Amino acid sequence: MKTRFVLVILLLMLSLTVFAASPALITAAQKEGKVVVYSITSRIKNAAEAFEAKYGIKVEAYNLKGYELIEKVAKEVGGGIVGADFVIAQDGGRIFGELIEPGYLYNYVPEDMASIIPVDYQNPLRLSIITKVFLYNSETFTYPPVVNVWALTDPKYKGRFFFKDPFKEGVNMNFLTMITKPEIAEELAAAYERYYGKPIELTTENAGYEWIKGILENGLVLMKSDTTMAESIGIKGQGIDKIGLCTYSKVRYRETKNLALLPIVGMDPFAGFYYPSYLMMVKNAAHPNAAKLFIEYLLTEEGFEPWAGSEGTYSSNPNIRPHPGDMPFKVWEKLLIGEDPEFLFNHRIDVEEFWNEYAY
Repeated sequence: MKTRFVLVILLLMLSLTVFAASPALITAAQKEGKVVVYSITSRIKNAAEAFEAKYGIKVEAYNLKGYELIEKVAKEVGGGIVGADFVIAQDGGRIFGELIEPGYLYNYVPEDMASIIPVDYQNPLRLSIITKVFLYNSETFTYPPVVNVWALTDPKYKGRFFFKDPFKEGVNMNFLTMITKPEIAEELAAAYERYYGKPIELTTENAGYEWIKGILENGLVLMKSDTTMAESIGIKGQGIDKIGLCTYSKVRYRETKNLALLPIVGMDPFAGFYYPSYLMMVKNAAHPNAAKLFIEYLLTEEGFEPWAGSEGTYSSNPNIRPHPGDMPFKVWEKLLIGEDPEFLFNHRIDVEEFWNEYAY
């Protein structure tokens, strides 16, 4: 009896993690014989090779920068040109305003996944969630040197905060925009009082704008890439005392590049931010069934494998575990600032103009 009970439990567990696309969809996809995807991540190449081997469907995968993907899809679909069948895209505000609202992209959630993927992750459908966190040199400091984001505006930390140029990566500008959202700005105001021991005196619209102004006036160091940032912060033997808001996956450099990097998990009032990559169908897809099959495949453990090799990247499928040693995304979600695509679309231009006013 005990053996049968254990077997039943194991079968139930397997049913949560193993998905089989419907035979009808597989047949229809194989008749199409091909699928075209535009992606903001080069990891699509490995996923494409595995998908081809599994289903015998040729994949044309194009790795594009975020702004290139948005402009290409808008131009092609708006002009009646057949291009991608589906996209892996990021930069929620622009995706919402420039591709979803005009009807160039539409949402598709595989039937098998509808009861598994959290509802909040289904529209637009997320492939992954990527995190950026405050990192420090764990050789120079036994404990994090700062634990409140307002320290980065303090003159004693002048020139010690690294941040990727937000005009080189839209998600960074999205983060800056999100902290001006009223409820998040209120959290920042409360954190200001905890750091300085007095209420904030605003010279701008709210505490979010005030923090942006503060870091710019305190010698913010703009970096061209998260890789360069992580390498600059984590060098051993040089007493590096810098802080960077950097892609969390770079902590893998502890092993691969012998760097000293750790996150400031307890940073007040947030430890960084996160942003999704979205899976969306293209309106005039020439191979819609192959696209739907590939989307479903990417949401399985097998299909997500190319993204599962380091901390900081999480599948929207909660049954796919995070990298060993990492915390589940549900834990990070409470510590980080997320994206609100509609708010971003409506307010990002204001933050860009504000940034330009103080940065140059």
